[in-house]
Amino acid sequence: MRQRIASFIGHRIPIPLERVRASFGEALPVHLKEWIFCLGGTPALMFGILASTGVLLMFYYIPDSEHAYRSVADITMHVRFGWFIRGIHHAAAHLMVIAVLLHLYRVFGTRAYRKPRELNWMMGVILLLTVLGFTFTGYSLVCDQLSYWATTVGTNMIGSAPVIGESLLTFARGGAGVNPNTLTRFFFLHIGILPVALTVLVVGHILLARLHGVAPLEGDPRPETYPFHPEHTLRELIILMLVLIGLVNYVMFFPPELHEPADPSTTPEGIHPEWYFYPPFRLLKLMPRQAAFWCVSIFIGCMFAWPFLDRGLDRIAPGKNVGRIVGSAAFLLLLVLLVWEAVAG
Repeated sequence: MRQRIASFIGHRIPIPLERVRASFGEALPVHLKEWIFCLGGTPALMFGILASTGVLLMFYYIPDSEHAYRSVADITMHVRFGWFIRGIHHAAAHLMVIAVLLHLYRVFGTRAYRKPRELNWMMGVILLLTVLGFTFTGYSLVCDQLSYWATTVGTNMIGSAPVIGESLLTFARGGAGVNPNTLTRFFFLHIGILPVALTVLVVGHILLARLHGVAPLEGDPRPETYPFHPEHTLRELIILMLVLIGLVNYVMFFPPELHEPADPSTTPEGIHPEWYFYPPFRLLKLMPRQAAFWCVSIFIGCMFAWPFLDRGLDRIAPGKNVGRIVGSAAFLLLLVLLVWEAVAG
């Protein structure tokens, strides 16, 4: 019976099983046994958790300015295990940002973005920006005081773009200020456009990584290898299990909060975005809005084109590791801005 079922499926879905088995038996460099090299699967797991919990939340969330806050309050306080699902959704979003940042930093530190893997690095940067867009639109859907004013401050940066800034700002908000149209548009982005974009990016990123294989580690003379399955898959599963345990315990000890309903007429004290937007938020306090916009835009542009910039720096000063010095300095600057905003508030 099992052979009949396999034959039935095999004739109708002609998957080259030999190739699939060969890919699972791929030999991996021994440096992948270190945990920092096993973070690639964590963002994919977080995306799966976000998708499943997001679907559950959609059964009770009402994307309407008059009922959105009340529906979130009902999920948090009245729906059975609603607070837990909302907490897992919120914590997984934070962890996904951390995992993508760590993965990008590991690729940067090991220079795994070099030829022929430049496109995969660029796709990773776009993936990070998409994740940040995901978290920003999701945060705005709560419709409490902090999320309303954080959305106001965050969208204000769009208006700093030259020539088309004000038009883009009006289009994003659906009006002059944050209004009921903003909630509708952000909800559509959050559950419609961004999930599809993120799925395409994740699949494309994994596909390119599989086609090119694992990037060799600079200065690692060890010739040993180990199989992708079962050793590496078990290692990934252990990390993912630890992540899940950490998520559940975090939500149990720090359940999700809900502040006062949004009030456009009253600006609350200590308004701030989520922690991953602290660096640009601090820049807004240090310089004019348009100057901050250009600083952020140039930084993102340099990140996107970094494989080519690094190659140019190598040609100017070969063997001096100028690229790593410049990149590490930029990372430290981001860290300083983040900690500064967290402490100063």
